[in-house]
Amino acid sequence: MEGSQRPLELILARNLLASLSTPAFLIDARGEIAFYNEATGAMLGRRYEATGPLPVEVWTRLFGPVDADGHPRRFEELELTRAVRSNRPAHERLTMRPEGGPERQIEASALPIVGAGGYRGAMVVFWTAEEEVA
Repeated sequence: MEGSQRPLELILARNLLASLSTPAFLIDARGEIAFYNEATGAMLGRRYEATGPLPVEVWTRLFGPVDADGHPRRFEELELTRAVRSNRPAHERLTMRPEGGPERQIEASALPIVGAGGYRGAMVVFWTAEEEVA
């Protein structure tokens, strides 16, 4: 999408995410990360300006999420995929393992974005999961 005009919904969502102090990213219908904010970059150890858009195969390998054995989970298995494909919000707890960083349990909520021109994607906001109090 670099050479073409970006959908208005994507531009507006990107502007919103850039102003959030909570880690957040945008994905398109293919699962490509179209943008992530500074808070996400700090957590992952890589600024968006250094990576640019990331295909699903790349970001799942570099950052996770991972299963209990530490293997990358497939995009199709993630609840956030439902936000993109079924146009429904989704939430789940995930294990992230950024390359060179500590493993983290996170909570992630995804909200679908559907544009008038056919654009489909999701805005995903996440935070470090708090341990359950016994």
